[in-house]
Amino acid sequence: MRIGFDNDKYVRIQSEHIRERISQFDGKLYMELGGKLFDDHHASRVLPGFKPDSKLSMLQKLCDSIEIVIVISAEDIEKNKMRADLGITYDEDVLRLRTEFQKRGFMVGSVVITHYTGQQAADLYRQRLQRMGIKTYIHYLIEGYPHNVALIASDNGFGKNEFVETERPLVVVTAPGPGSGKMAVCLSQLYGENKRGVHAGYAKFETFPVWSLPLKHPVNVAYEAATADLNDVNMIDPFHLDAYGKVAINYNRDIEIYPVLNALFEGIYGENPYKSPTDMGVNMVGFCICDDEVCCKASKDEIIRRYYAATNKLADGACNDSEVHKIQMLFNQLKISTTDRRTTVAALERKETSGHTSAAIELEDGTIITSQSSPLLGCCAALLLNATKHLAGIDHEVKLIPQSMIEPIQKTKIEYLGGRNPRLHTDEVLVALSVLSPHDDNCRRALESLPLLRGCQIHCTVMLSEIDRKILKKLGCDLTCEPIRKRP
Repeated sequence: MRIGFDNDKYVRIQSEHIRERISQFDGKLYMELGGKLFDDHHASRVLPGFKPDSKLSMLQKLCDSIEIVIVISAEDIEKNKMRADLGITYDEDVLRLRTEFQKRGFMVGSVVITHYTGQQAADLYRQRLQRMGIKTYIHYLIEGYPHNVALIASDNGFGKNEFVETERPLVVVTAPGPGSGKMAVCLSQLYGENKRGVHAGYAKFETFPVWSLPLKHPVNVAYEAATADLNDVNMIDPFHLDAYGKVAINYNRDIEIYPVLNALFEGIYGENPYKSPTDMGVNMVGFCICDDEVCCKASKDEIIRRYYAATNKLADGACNDSEVHKIQMLFNQLKISTTDRRTTVAALERKETSGHTSAAIELEDGTIITSQSSPLLGCCAALLLNATKHLAGIDHEVKLIPQSMIEPIQKTKIEYLGGRNPRLHTDEVLVALSVLSPHDDNCRRALESLPLLRGCQIHCTVMLSEIDRKILKKLGCDLTCEPIRKRP
């Protein structure tokens, strides 16, 4: 787990760059926040050393000037779209984000529901927010967006949207995930501000793709893998190339929307202060990579994890095969495969030799630990025991949980709770260790080693239960699974 990114340098130069951008506009700046303000685990995975809350730390220095607007798409509400990294729906994440922002001293002014076409789920959600005392606004789906500039920049386009009332000079527009309509909200607000005689500005604070890295750099390719469900495509910014003769990387949606921005800025200022979509951004991430080799390897690992996530979704019927095929194309571009993931190879080898469902974990020092299912334990429950014994220096032959304790738990699961799988899950193993720890030093030491699992890689030869996935996520492990359903 080598470091490839200088987080301190990033906080310093990124905050300076944002301050410079704010100073370019008078009175009001709408800053679209791409990606996540905190819990940016994708960035921390592909840029080892990047802290998930780095952006938040920077903006807290401007806390008294910031008002946050959270955006959610009515389409995502209707589809119950999930945040894969947290296992919650986007509509629930809006409330989580609001609470987290407020706990850190930020003002959250309102929620905007975008892409609205009369969806009943969106109406019910708005009513729920209003009952909670949260100001809520509706922005409509505009026919021909983003190409029909004449309609969009008119009273029948952005003019139909409810104007979001804000109080502070810097309005940060964020969302639970991509495709929520953050940029459209900013543009709509610029239109509304202009109608009210206010000369507001716009900026974009987005980590990926990294404009200063090559188009096919693994960090940028990993972004395409992360947004395969949206079919985002990284591109050379043609406007930037034309204006400056320099290559810069952006993605299709920003490039497509640029003519709209150009028209809007010309209407407000008489000319557009930005000559390209890349100019609108304030991203300095690419200048803070201190070990390119480390970041390339981490990004390739992330692409493999995204592939497994997509194949698991396909096995569950939650997506079509286009998402999987796109990531397979990215495999070809970088000449990687699932066998480049050490835990994948180790788990599959253990399964082949044992004939049982198996799992493998790669620890921080590169050690590979494997396990298999048994009549008493599921493979990941066994993996936790094997890994914590190794980390705590406990002999592998030591049985941390006696069979006499496991069997009554199994009886309760099957006879009293109506379960079909008698094997202990990861949560049940951890509870058993906790019960034994006051009187068993080995169990205590095993539990105390759990923090050392954070950031470790795990692969399982079947798709795990929701319980096991959540426990491993809480332990901070990066999990992948073969797209095979576990038999009951």
